[in-house]
Amino acid sequence: MKGTDDAKKIIEESPYRVELDASLEKISELLEKQAIEPTDLQWTILINHVNEMIKRSKANEKMTGVDPAMFEEVSNEALEIADQVVQHIGNLPQDEMYVLSIHFESAKQNEA
Repeated sequence: MKGTDDAKKIIEESPYRVELDASLEKISELLEKQAIEPTDLQWTILINHVNEMIKRSKANEKMTGVDPAMFEEVSNEALEIADQVVQHIGNLPQDEMYVLSIHFESAKQNEA
């Protein structure tokens, strides 16, 4: 994982840095298995999103409902990675998987 100054700042200032580091390590492993390489900007946005997911998990907050039909064009690979990350963080609704999957689907397009 490459880190921009903004990404490093998000990690350093996270109240859940240990959990964030562990989640980012998990994401890096999952992306490597699928040969998906996010850009620096994509990593920064992803890190911010994962940090917010961890905050919601810890605070027992749930995001508002997501319509899975809106994500029909997202690949199974992106959904699977997102599902594993949501399970890794824990205490999150399945809706989080769909929103998170967009990051991985977008990074997948870098290959094209």
